[in-house]
Amino acid sequence: MTEFDRRTLLRTGLAVGAGAAGGALLGGVGGGAAGPVAAGWRPAGRPVLTHGVQSGGVSAESAVVWTRADRPGRMLVEVGRRPDLRDARRLRGPVLDPTGDFTGKVRLRGLPPGERWYYRVRAESLDRPGLCSEPLTGSLRTAPGPRSRRDIRFVWTADIAGQGWGIAPDFGGMSIFAAMRAAEPDFFLCSGDTVYADNPLPETMSLPDGRVWRNIVTPEKSKVAETLAEFRGQYAYNLLDEHLRAFAAEVPQVNQWDDHEVTNNWYPGEVLTDDRYTEKRVDVLAARARQAFDEWLPTPIRGPRYRRLPYGPLLDVFVLDMRTHKDPNDGNTYPDPDRGLLGQEQREWLIRELTRSRATWKVIAADLPLGLVVPDSSGGAQEGVAQGDPGVPAGRELEFAEVLRAAHRAGVTGIFFLTADVHYTAAHHYDPARAAIGDFTPFWEFVSGPAHAGAFGPNRLDGTFGPQAVFVNAPPSGNTSPAVGFQHFGEVRIDADSGACTVHLRDRTGNSLWSTTLPAPR
Repeated sequence: MTEFDRRTLLRTGLAVGAGAAGGALLGGVGGGAAGPVAAGWRPAGRPVLTHGVQSGGVSAESAVVWTRADRPGRMLVEVGRRPDLRDARRLRGPVLDPTGDFTGKVRLRGLPPGERWYYRVRAESLDRPGLCSEPLTGSLRTAPGPRSRRDIRFVWTADIAGQGWGIAPDFGGMSIFAAMRAAEPDFFLCSGDTVYADNPLPETMSLPDGRVWRNIVTPEKSKVAETLAEFRGQYAYNLLDEHLRAFAAEVPQVNQWDDHEVTNNWYPGEVLTDDRYTEKRVDVLAARARQAFDEWLPTPIRGPRYRRLPYGPLLDVFVLDMRTHKDPNDGNTYPDPDRGLLGQEQREWLIRELTRSRATWKVIAADLPLGLVVPDSSGGAQEGVAQGDPGVPAGRELEFAEVLRAAHRAGVTGIFFLTADVHYTAAHHYDPARAAIGDFTPFWEFVSGPAHAGAFGPNRLDGTFGPQAVFVNAPPSGNTSPAVGFQHFGEVRIDADSGACTVHLRDRTGNSLWSTTLPAPR
């Protein structure tokens, strides 16, 4: 972290903290799909920003800005209220070096709430001070302050470049990001599977109608990711898409950590039997994957994976981590309340923060759905919360029963869940009148995805918490390609005057397939 001194802070009205993403190398070195691989390499000419700019970690007074260079350099950021940045102040960021794969982040502090900010990023040569890259620009909006009521709009989806469906220019690339950008959201929630580290991309895929899907392919996407360089290459690959880069430059991100960032359905302590892997220890793979995740995404510079994101008096977003503390996948029918997906510390945090929240709406961002059965194998092991038994809670359902019960008894209102993972879109309403237990307040769960991956579904609903599938849009067959459609994102709009919340489930073009408006709870 570097900080402006007090005199500079008062003069500019801004403060900055900077930290290079990443830490000690846990695997191979290199720059993924587009970077230097030799420590002594000295490219000629000006530095180049290789993969655009991104923002995230937005609060009412701060934000994180990200970029990556092609060589060691100093990250420089200018930020101001004007699109032409004539009012901008320049901030010195971290040195971009091989330990962080030449990526870096700057935390902007002291930003007034609820305003649009414009930024410009350069990399300055370490060998030739004053020699800078061509600038890249972006923008972001800070969250409303605690007493500021204004309309809120955000989007969510998940599942990017999975099941062999990569960037195919002939089919328009990852065009869903253009549709989400057109919605002009305040922020984007990626509900996990930000990359598919375990899904190598072939050069071509055959479509049922005889057409051929031709992927852009890089070496890191040609095999399962095992080394740090290969995990980094997953994120570098996605940013080859022009729609995703343009979207990332304008819309702050909230990214959740799920399974395909490492390997399918993984849990801590697992040892793989998959012959594609020479490194079988999931904990080793997860450590490398986590470093790449934090290097290549505009995640918060510090803090746990789970967190509350306050967004003014109308919205709190509770971002869950359903992977780091996950118990082994088995039949998921155990009676032990100390096991589960969240772990005791996160479970207690969620109950405490839900109870304290005074926001009108409390969104629980869950990277695994609550009521859908997500099997891990044909042998009966379960990946998700539910296991298909409609009786009283068992297994991982126990900790969510505890959360829902505690919130109900504390009089917490305005809860709904946003999730993904299953590669189709749906709206589920949960009601104790239909459930095996009655000690919770009715709520909704909205499912979206995939953003750009094979489409599947629908999955079976578990009756424990009384879900009803009010809307489902799923493909006729498994692994339906993005060329056919069935790619989805969801949109949440909260009206400042009434407090009402409208949820749209949209297709890849932005067309609304279904919507509902929830009145503000009393």
